[in-house]
Amino acid sequence: MTDPIDFYFDFSSPYAYFAAQKIEEVAMEYGGREVEWHPIMLGVVMKSTQNQPLAHQPLKGEYAVMDWARMARYQNMPWKLPEKFPIASLAPSRAFYWIADQDKIQAKNFAKACFHAYFAEGRDITDVDTVAAIGAAVGCNADDLRQAVADNAIKERLKDETWAAVQAGVIGSPFFIVDGEKFWGSDRIWMIKYWLKRGGW
Repeated sequence: MTDPIDFYFDFSSPYAYFAAQKIEEVAMEYGGREVEWHPIMLGVVMKSTQNQPLAHQPLKGEYAVMDWARMARYQNMPWKLPEKFPIASLAPSRAFYWIADQDKIQAKNFAKACFHAYFAEGRDITDVDTVAAIGAAVGCNADDLRQAVADNAIKERLKDETWAAVQAGVIGSPFFIVDGEKFWGSDRIWMIKYWLKRGGW
């Protein structure tokens, strides 16, 4: 099968940060599939599942902080728990869709740069000027990007994409749909590898 892999994520999700570094490599290695990136509003998803951020949950929050640092060491990735965490990542998510409508590869580069800015450098990606600067660094026009983030059509686009994700059964970040099969979490990438290699089971 050659259908794309759907990758749903929130820019405020540490586990999505780790997954974003691997999913394209996995898709290329096992069949050369395309990966469709879908930023979503995780808060909306959590309301649908009656859940709350890990960082706000007793005991689980402490474990997660430890696990994120451990994941970073394991994947040899820079890591810094942002001072402002978690966040509503509206600005980068809206910007992503505006960029993707013009250039999907550039949009993916932008997404990775936003993840790095937030989780490796601790920069505030809720700030539109910060997001515009990140966009400019990957080749976007910063002024056009600022306008896009404030555009009502782009705002509605993010809402629609999030609602479509909920309707598709997305329950967290990162979340993958491969050949109609759902996988939740960066710790399921190994399973995605075998699914692609075997053609399912």
